Amino acid sequence: MPEGEQVAEIEIGIFKSGRQAYGLDDIAIVPSRRTRDPEDVEISWEIDAYRFDLPLLGAAMDGVISPATAIELGMLGGLGVLNLEGLWTRYEDPSPLFDEIRELDDDKATARMQQMYQEPIVPELVTARIRQMKEAGITTAASVTPQRTESLAQAILAAELDMLVIQGTVVSAEHVSKTSEPLNLKRFIREFDIPVIVGGCASYQAGLHLMRTGAVGVLVGVGPGNACTTRGVLGLGVPQATAIADVAGARMRHLDETGVYVHVIADGGMSKGGDIAKAIACGADAVMLGSPLSSAVEAPARGFHWGMATFHPTLPRGARVRTSVRGGLREILYGPAHENDGRMNLFGALKTAMATCGYETVKEFQKAEVMVAPSLQTEGKFFQRSQGVGMGH
Repeated sequence: MPEGEQVAEIEIGIFKSGRQAYGLDDIAIVPSRRTRDPEDVEISWEIDAYRFDLPLLGAAMDGVISPATAIELGMLGGLGVLNLEGLWTRYEDPSPLFDEIRELDDDKATARMQQMYQEPIVPELVTARIRQMKEAGITTAASVTPQRTESLAQAILAAELDMLVIQGTVVSAEHVSKTSEPLNLKRFIREFDIPVIVGGCASYQAGLHLMRTGAVGVLVGVGPGNACTTRGVLGLGVPQATAIADVAGARMRHLDETGVYVHVIADGGMSKGGDIAKAIACGADAVMLGSPLSSAVEAPARGFHWGMATFHPTLPRGARVRTSVRGGLREILYGPAHENDGRMNLFGALKTAMATCGYETVKEFQKAEVMVAPSLQTEGKFFQRSQGVGMGH
């Protein structure tokens, strides 16, 4: 939090106090005195030199984004992020592996996937996958972990990638190591010819330090994803509403200090249109979605989803989860919706939420009033909950 600002803390015990934090399910957006037509709402997003119809990044997860899915998502107005350390850069044709992953028993999935990801990354495939996306005429983005950023940099530059995402469970601007020379984020970003998004982080100070590296965007989220088990395995995490609001506060301080606006991208924990609306109302400029897009017919795993750390060789922090196939990518993003649970027409829902509250742009919607609302998910929903329909899923 900003220096000098007093933050109320709750006593956990004599030795330890802590802040109260809130997830997206804990809050509600308050309708304002004004409404407007959804057709008059503008949700486009600009970052660096690139403009998108949707404030959306497709998560860099193998079950979500393939080169073909990234192309489709780009055509629909979003930005697909390809995982450059995934199956697409380890195998010439990973399609049979996706078929196998869908058929694995739950108790065998993690061990078998660890084996699949032991195959080495092929730099030539890194370049080829990026070029495949570029040839379709879309804006291209791809993800690497800090540990492999420098070793894959030349293959990435050779392919003329448009935007790089340096991503991990937690990425800091000040990694300390006694055994190896860590990636110097600030120096790398300054010398790299491509705009860089970095993350994840979940606090004001961590977000501010990442912004000071020169990144154009910061991913916010440690452990909220549907397939992520980091919070259970490591005990780390900050509920997403509080994390977004804190990093959005860091964005404003950085803007005051430098005049440079760094985009805050909510990453994880969003399955429905209302989740996206609440993330933006908390201060996000855009969202990164994984599990909702894995439900698309075009998704490579077709109804299955797993995180980037699911296949960690010694300490996996994710699970392969079933998300089911709900419809085409266009239906999931733009509708029409054939279900009433908020998982289809995600950005139609965002526009309607903004219109209902009277806001015309995403940046205006960041100023919406929110309140802590523990009963939001249950108030008056007895029949839906008892019958497992609507909000009772």
